[in-house]
Amino acid sequence: MKAINTLTDFALRSGADILLEVLESEGVEYIFGNPGTTELPLIDALLRHDDIHYVLALQESSAVAIADGYAKASGKTGFLNLHTASGLGHGMGNLINSRIMKTPLVVTVGQQDTRHYVREPLLYDDVVSIASPVVKWTKEVTSAAQLPVLVRRAFHDASYPPAGPVLLSLPMDVMEEMHDASILASSRVNYHTVASLLDELAIELSNVQPGKLMMIAGDEIHSSRSTEETVLVAEMLGAHVYGSSWPLNLPFPPHHPLWRGNMPTTSRDIAKIIMNYDAVFILGGKSLITILYSETESIPQDCVVYQLSSDMNELGRTYPTRLSLMGDIKISLEQLLPKLERITSRKKEIYLKHLNKAKSEREKNQQQLEAYFASEFAHPVISPLVAAHEVLRAIPPGVTIVDEAIATTNHIRKFISDQQYQRYYFMRGGGLGWGMPAAVGHSLGLGREPVVCLVGDGAAMYSPQALWTAAHEDLPVTFIVMNNFEYNVLKNFMKNQPSYSSVALGTFIGMDLVNPCIDFQSLAASMGVRACRVTQAADVAAAVRTGIASGKTNLIEVVISAG
Repeated sequence: MKAINTLTDFALRSGADILLEVLESEGVEYIFGNPGTTELPLIDALLRHDDIHYVLALQESSAVAIADGYAKASGKTGFLNLHTASGLGHGMGNLINSRIMKTPLVVTVGQQDTRHYVREPLLYDDVVSIASPVVKWTKEVTSAAQLPVLVRRAFHDASYPPAGPVLLSLPMDVMEEMHDASILASSRVNYHTVASLLDELAIELSNVQPGKLMMIAGDEIHSSRSTEETVLVAEMLGAHVYGSSWPLNLPFPPHHPLWRGNMPTTSRDIAKIIMNYDAVFILGGKSLITILYSETESIPQDCVVYQLSSDMNELGRTYPTRLSLMGDIKISLEQLLPKLERITSRKKEIYLKHLNKAKSEREKNQQQLEAYFASEFAHPVISPLVAAHEVLRAIPPGVTIVDEAIATTNHIRKFISDQQYQRYYFMRGGGLGWGMPAAVGHSLGLGREPVVCLVGDGAAMYSPQALWTAAHEDLPVTFIVMNNFEYNVLKNFMKNQPSYSSVALGTFIGMDLVNPCIDFQSLAASMGVRACRVTQAADVAAAVRTGIASGKTNLIEVVISAG
C-alpha cells in the first residue's frame, strides 16, 4: 500500500516514513542493503510502503555493487542502506569503485541513537569522517525535519556531473522521531550544456594532416549515448579511434574500420601509439589510466591535445591541452558536426582514402585473428582466447555482459560483435568483487532481463554472496567463472620481471588457488544455484545457451589454461 501522505498532508509520522515518502516521490524502486539493529526502524517502515522493494544482500560489499549495477543499467540513482561503521567498512571497496566509475548513488548508513553517543555505545563510530574520502559529500541527519531537504539534495548531487556517491548518516532516534514534515517537491534540473568555442575546435581539428589525428573514445560517450555522433566525427576526419586504457564500456563499434582497440595501461606503451599522430582528440575524462609506472610520459610533448568532457574537473588536469571544452558530449558533437562538414568538404576524397585503407587493414587483422582462433581450438585445455570466442557466440544480441574476468577480457573485446558491445560493462574501478553483484543489479535495473557475468576464479571469491541474492530474487543471471586456478594477471606480471626471485625459482607465493581447489559446483549449490562444469571447447557455447535459455540463476565453470 502507498504512503497516505501527500505534499499537503502534515500528519505526524516517523522519520523512516518521511524518508520513504521522499524516496517514493523520487521514483525509487529498490533499497539495497544488509540490515542490522540500527536499520530496524527503516526495515519496519517498509511494511507501510509496498512500492519500494528491499533487496537483501548477504554482505555490504555486495549491496554496494548491486546498487551500482542497478544505477548503470536503469539510468537512475541507486539507493542503499548500510549497517553502521562496520557495514560501511565492508562496503568501502566497492564504494571506491563507484566513486571512480562516477556512479550516482545515495548511500545511507544506520547510526546509533544520538542520545548515548557520549557513552560510545557498541556499533558507534564517526561514519561521516570515515566516508568523507570516498564520497562527494557526507552528512549526518540530526532531526526528522531535515530529511526532505537532505535526501533531495543527496539525489541532486549524486547525479550532477561528475556523478558519484553521496552519504547520509541516519541515527536510530531520527528514524523513530515523529514529525509532520512536508516532503517538498522534487526539482527538475537540466545538466546538459553545449560546449562553447566549437567553431574554433572545428578549425583546429580540420587543420590536422589527414591520417595524423587520433581520437580517444571515453566512457562519457556511452553514458551520453553519443556513439553515432562520435562515429560520424571519426569518419569525417578519417581519424583512428582508440578506447580508454581501463574502460567501463566499449563506446565505439568494435568492427568499424577506424577502431583500433583500447589503449594499453602503461605510459610507455601509450606513448608508442600516440607518437604516430600529430594530435589527439579526447572525448571524456580519465581515458589514459595507467597501472604500472614507467618513465615515459603518456603524451609526447609535440602532440597537440584537444578535449571535450562534461566534467570540468577532467579538463587540462593531467596534460597541457591546446583547447579543452566543457559540455555534454552528445549535444556538443551534434553542433560540431555541421561545422566540421563545411570546413572539411574540400578534403572529403582524402579522408575517404584513409577510411578505405582502414577497412583493408581491419579485414586483414580479422582474418588473422580467426585463423589464430582455429589453431587454438584443438588444444586439450581451453585457452582464454577460445573461451572468449565461444562464450560470445552463444550470447544473443541485447543481453548485457558484465566483465570481471581479466584473463579473457582482452579477447572478449576482440570478438564482441557490433550488436553486443553497447551492453558491455567492465570493472573500471579496478577493485575486485564488483562484477557478480553488479550483474544482479543490472538485471534488476533492466526489468529483470537476462545478464551474463564473466568472472575470474579469484574475483569470484570476493562477492560469492551475489549468487544467493540472484537466486532469491529469481533473476536470469548466468555467472561464467573462467577458472585457471591462479591469480593469473599477477603471476604473469612477475614472470615478466627477470630480476624477481620468483622467476628464477619457479615459485610464486600466494598466486595459486589449489590444495584445495575451489569447488564452484558445491558453492553454487549451497546458494540454491544450478551449476555445470565445462572442460572441452566444443561444449562451451551449448552450456552458455542453455544457461541463458533457462531464465534462472545459473553458474558455468569454464576450466581454462593460464594463457
